[in-house]
Amino acid sequence: MPKQSEPQVLLSGRYFNAQELFEIQETIRLFPELSRTELAKTICENLGWVTPVGRYKTSSCQQLLEKLEGQGLIALPPKRECQIDNKKGGIILGSTTAPAPLVEGRVTDFEPIELEPARSRDDLRLWNEYVHRYHALGYKRPFGAHQRYFIVSGAQQKLGCLLFAAAAWALQARDEWIGWTEVDRSLRLNLIVNNTRFLIFPWVRVKNLASRTLSLVAKRIGGDWQERYGYRPVLLETFVDPGKYRGTCYKAANWIFLGQTKGRGRTERHNKRPFTRKHIYVYPLCRDFRSILCGKGRDFP
Repeated sequence: MPKQSEPQVLLSGRYFNAQELFEIQETIRLFPELSRTELAKTICENLGWVTPVGRYKTSSCQQLLEKLEGQGLIALPPKRECQIDNKKGGIILGSTTAPAPLVEGRVTDFEPIELEPARSRDDLRLWNEYVHRYHALGYKRPFGAHQRYFIVSGAQQKLGCLLFAAAAWALQARDEWIGWTEVDRSLRLNLIVNNTRFLIFPWVRVKNLASRTLSLVAKRIGGDWQERYGYRPVLLETFVDPGKYRGTCYKAANWIFLGQTKGRGRTERHNKRPFTRKHIYVYPLCRDFRSILCGKGRDFP
């Protein structure tokens, strides 16, 4: 908590004092030729603003800079247009992800089911291609901390894909259920991660595979997140479009239904298309998740 003798302001999940805000303004004034990303990295370096594993919190810093600009405290350089070569940067659909023969049976026929993190460049490209090709929402670059998985059978056959990424900033049903304040949420929202993509390949018809996958990910995601980002999440969340899906696998895996979303997410605030209210499901990863999220419990190891 901030010291009483040194007034501080909470922005983007971090307390800043007047001197630090002045240093941010000076950095922008002294280096007008830097891009927004370069400015964010420079500021993170100057302030020692890093993740538990020592990586610059560039994404959070960019959000901070946009907030400060919106308050009239700084003037950021114009956003630079990215020149995208579709031949090089686009997702090219290859034969590796082409539709495969029908895979059918019970989940016990394909044991042991495993979750395989996508880490290498080739794995990431393959994961992106599968999701771009077969998921209803397609592929979008993950926001903030994230982890991709392949769902793999005992025979090393890929059956689907999973993605966990940053949690929604504000959800009335979730936030009331947790019982935390806006300050609590700003400080510890990173302890919630969102299942933003869940894909079982169209040719895979394995009974209970989806719910089994959710049970497996609940057991291992904490360790994977700890290894990659230096901390463990305490709560999982996801959204289900009730017009397309019933959320059966989440119910079978004991996820908790909280209610419906009220509006658009932070990445779709400027989207003018009609939106559907989604069903909200959550899954606690430890018993004292509420105390941890509200800053009253022990630190989660």
